[in-house]
Amino acid sequence: MFRNLLLVLLLSLAGGCASSPRSTIPPAAKIPSVEALVTQRGVLTVLGRQFTMNGYLATSARGDQRLIVTETFGGVLADVLVKRDGTVVVMRSSRAFKPEWIRRFVAADLQCVFGNTPREDCPGRQLSATHFVIERRRYRLDLNIVETKPGPQPAELFDETSRPKP
Repeated sequence: MFRNLLLVLLLSLAGGCASSPRSTIPPAAKIPSVEALVTQRGVLTVLGRQFTMNGYLATSARGDQRLIVTETFGGVLADVLVKRDGTVVVMRSSRAFKPEWIRRFVAADLQCVFGNTPREDCPGRQLSATHFVIERRRYRLDLNIVETKPGPQPAELFDETSRPKP
């Protein structure tokens, strides 16, 4: 019996962990228009707790993206501008979403779903044309696109010098 237990232990150590590779969101997962306002609903799960939020993404003809994330009652949690060259500008942060967290995760998740180039570090799946799931080490974001309104967006949305007042 001890011999069988030792054999099982050795085989399990030698075999390692078999896990499926993390999938990425395909480059085809783009919004249909160059200029648009995309309304999203998301559920963020952190340490087993779920938080519902709304996202409003404006895209410009130049390729800039402005994402405003709000709580259910409208308070702004994060406001980030991602320029065409990949520069991330935190326009507004909150107690729940610190500036560094917005730069490292909110902007990265934005680029995973709506970015112009595929990212190697995008641990997400596209479940349908309007449904995405991003699973990082410490959180999971379940994102649904509710509405897409094609058309030009105001230029001041993409001006990093015109930050909103807190």
